[in-house]
Amino acid sequence: MLFPFVWRDGSLDDFARAHDAEVAKARGESGFSLSPASLLTIPAGKRLVLPSPNGSTLSLATGSVPTFAGSLRNAAAVARAARRIGPRVAIIPAGERWPLDDTLRPALEDWLGAGAIVEHLDGLLSPEAQAARDAFRAARPMLMETLEQCMSGRELVDLGFRYDVELSAELCVSEGAPKLVRGAYVNVALE
Repeated sequence: MLFPFVWRDGSLDDFARAHDAEVAKARGESGFSLSPASLLTIPAGKRLVLPSPNGSTLSLATGSVPTFAGSLRNAAAVARAARRIGPRVAIIPAGERWPLDDTLRPALEDWLGAGAIVEHLDGLLSPEAQAARDAFRAARPMLMETLEQCMSGRELVDLGFRYDVELSAELCVSEGAPKLVRGAYVNVALE
């Protein structure tokens, strides 16, 4: 179970304790973190708080609207799960924040992930969905190279986390479709 969490003060540890969960560590520290590599061995049922400012903010803003966490790795699974909910789907690439001034910046990996999910959906598409799908289709033959050269990818490679970029570039390798249920992401197969 993964809890998205937005914090501005010292309440993160209190939130984790109240939910009998562990706080994801900073990338590079031992234990589970926002690094995809650290989550490869996460055991079923593990309760982890993810302090991800953009993804958490967007997740928690959806209220009662069915919400899934998607990426390149689980694009087909998330599209299948979303189709079971209904015929209208909104896909929102979270983006990132600039570390110096906290302003939003687009994240190519999120845009391509949105496009990969759209690729697995049927029906009419908005111009934005078409653009995301087309961007994904253009990048697909060189997905790893594209992610490695985008701003986030370059930052991760420069910090020694190339394997995280490699994992992020794996397309449709996960059947997990994390759905936000009562404030926590759970695999819809476990509902």
